[in-house]
Order: sequence, then C-alpha cells, then structure tokens
Amino acid sequence: MKMKNKLGFGIAVGIVFGSVVGLLTKNLALGMGLGIALGASLGIILSRKKQESNKL
Repeated sequence: MKMKNKLGFGIAVGIVFGSVVGLLTKNLALGMGLGIALGASLGIILSRKKQESNKL
C-alpha cells in the first residue's frame, strides 16, 4: 500500500487515538486536541523518514 500523504494519515490515527482517550476520560475536547497534536507529529516524523530514505 502506497501512502502519499503521511501527515493526513498521522492526523487520522491521532484523532482515533484521541477520541478513545477522550471517551475513556470523559473529556472528549482534551482527547481530540491531544490526538491531533500527536497525530500531526507522527505524520511529520513519517514524512521525514520518507525524505531521508530518498536521499540515500
């Protein structure tokens, strides 16, 4: 499977994770915000790994 948009994938995974955490803690707003932040950082990390592997 080829993924072109790693940032979008990271944010989607983060939203799912944040929703679960938010529902478990009964604080959905905090969970969603946390999930988006973690997802964006995950997407950036995945994008940078792809760029570094292309340089080699």
